[in-house]
Amino acid sequence: MTDVSLVQGLRELNADDLDIGYVARAQASHGSSAPDAPLLQSDDPRLETILRLLRRFGGVILSGPPGTSKSWLAGQIADKITGGDGNRRADIQFHASYQFEDFMEGYRPKKDGSGFEPRDGVFLQLVRKAHENADDAYVLVVDELSRADVGRVFGEALTYIERNKRGQRFNLPSGDTISIPLNVFLIATMNPLDRGVDDVDAAFERRFAKVDMPPSRELLERMLDDNGFPDGNIHRRLLGWFSKINARAAQTPAAAVGHAYFADVTDAETLQEVWDYQLKYLVDRAFKYDPETRAEMVNGWAAIFESPDDESQPPVAEEAGSKAEAP
Repeated sequence: MTDVSLVQGLRELNADDLDIGYVARAQASHGSSAPDAPLLQSDDPRLETILRLLRRFGGVILSGPPGTSKSWLAGQIADKITGGDGNRRADIQFHASYQFEDFMEGYRPKKDGSGFEPRDGVFLQLVRKAHENADDAYVLVVDELSRADVGRVFGEALTYIERNKRGQRFNLPSGDTISIPLNVFLIATMNPLDRGVDDVDAAFERRFAKVDMPPSRELLERMLDDNGFPDGNIHRRLLGWFSKINARAAQTPAAAVGHAYFADVTDAETLQEVWDYQLKYLVDRAFKYDPETRAEMVNGWAAIFESPDDESQPPVAEEAGSKAEAP
């Protein structure tokens, strides 16, 4: 028998130590997409479509309910355009307090606390970089576009982000003039149920392309397969429940359940946790005033787990006369 001796002082390395693990992916994703999600493949049809729309319109809005991979797709497309160069990409998330001063320019506090100084906002910084390197593409990713007052945030730039007005100079409050070059692209995400959606639609309907991203049974099935989720009764019933609740979302939009809710589901236990800690509350809120449908969805979820996942059941006998007997 061979003796095995351990080397003293040996350092153990994990994936994050090698900059290939979850932490590295989280940093690279700028927090706008799931760090441990699979990468977008070059032959994905969504990539070709959105790249074509960006070349034509200069900007694309991905619109869909939560859990439909909007932020993930926006980040993946941005990575493809910039080749992963973080200097050619900016990521922001709009919120109720986001202002023109954050986006374009304004006076901001000095780091030493001694007062205020004029400072370019995130979009103006990107625009200046794009002017300096006209041969490279630059991308701004805006998450939750409808959470802010877009007219106030963009200011005059809202007019000049139009593709046919790129290159035209306009005045900034500071007195400087600037133009938005053709090599700047914007990818935004929004939830169609947000209160500010009507304002966004009015502002961007003739400026950007809009791509609907509804819940997808096909993508859910692919996720489950990739995760090694057992192919059986629970698998089949989950897909049925998913289709049923999203059919109800046609009349009750808040009931839409995105496929990404199940991105890390690997077995019955992790599936039940999605219900216990997320979907149960979504269903309660969506059908708050429709107890009958709420009960249907709750009971339908419970039915997913009613019997063991066993495909050894005998096949259902065919009805008499449904198939001619072979001679």
